[in-house]
Amino acid sequence: MAELSISSSQLLSGLAVVLLVFVSGGVIYLSTVEWRDRRRRKAGPTSRRS
Repeated sequence: MAELSISSSQLLSGLAVVLLVFVSGGVIYLSTVEWRDRRRRKAGPTSRRS
């Protein structure tokens, strides 16, 4: 069985990549939500569903 040895610098760089992906996904999500909300507000109250 092969031994997997991960150095601390590899662990930290992997963690940095994971955090970068997480933060980028959050920014994309929030930007999309804001864009949809802004588009809904521009449409006016006449297009509201009851």
